[in-house]
Amino acid sequence: MNKSSDFENKELAAVVKTDSDLKEIIVNYVGACRQPVNDEVTVEMVIDVFAEEFPEFVLALAEENYMRGYADGHTPSEPLADAHSSV
Repeated sequence: MNKSSDFENKELAAVVKTDSDLKEIIVNYVGACRQPVNDEVTVEMVIDVFAEEFPEFVLALAEENYMRGYADGHTPSEPLADAHSSV
């Protein structure tokens, strides 16, 4: 059985580097909201703030990601299904 740590997304703990104007605005905003002790804003903090203050944006991303994953999961089975229907 897999441990829950096998499913952890290490990207969430990544510190956001402000290498663009938008990232700098977001990091400054999230930093002001969360006030991290070490002044480092992580991806998880950004997602949390977006989820609280702009849930429509996060929901749209999640839905799109789910639908793409769902479609990708079905794509490989379609040629197999076509092969069976022609028999």
